[in-house]
Amino acid sequence: MIKAIVTDIEGTTSSIDFVHQTLFPYAKAHLRSFLREQAGDEQVQRLIDDVEQIVSRDLSLNEAADVLEQWIVEDKKLTPLKTLQGMIWKIGYESGALKGHVYADTPEYLRQWHAQGLKLYVYSSGSVEAQKLIFGHTDYGDLTPLFSGYFDTRIGGKRETASYREILRQIGLQGESVLFLSDVGEELDAARAAGLQTCQLIRDDKAKPFAAHAQAGDFSGVGV
Repeated sequence: MIKAIVTDIEGTTSSIDFVHQTLFPYAKAHLRSFLREQAGDEQVQRLIDDVEQIVSRDLSLNEAADVLEQWIVEDKKLTPLKTLQGMIWKIGYESGALKGHVYADTPEYLRQWHAQGLKLYVYSSGSVEAQKLIFGHTDYGDLTPLFSGYFDTRIGGKRETASYREILRQIGLQGESVLFLSDVGEELDAARAAGLQTCQLIRDDKAKPFAAHAQAGDFSGVGV
């Protein structure tokens, strides 16, 4: 019996295009000014230190911005980048410049599953803060009360089996009672290797079908 659902965001609850055509460009456009304005902030400085560790050299503010902007273009799944993007998006959401996109069936089924007593979790390469912003600022209202927890790259890569084992440890459930939803086959493979149940969302032609997993065109096809 499924007791919990762990869901990806891009291509699963929300459009990949929203992330790549709205969120990423917004972060890139505001990154340099954000770093200048927040240069004295301790958290921002720690994140820049993390960037320097990754590239193995000291960076000026402009050089750090150059590196981060290139990482945005390359869609790097790196924690300092994802954290800084989340901080920039927070300003955008609070100002009303950004609105969190979710598919129309997402709030319906999240609420249905929550009402059934299932625990709901998010696991995305975007920072936990960014995850909360997307679900907290949708056209369907604030969906964050439906979730019991959030996981990002700080727990490990999404294509690494160890990440899913750690999620199971933290939520205190056995793999066979947890369903992982994603559009990416390699992530589903890693989750299954950790013992989780899996279902691949094929919402559009951007998803590459992996026959080894159950598939659904939207949440109405997810068997729970």
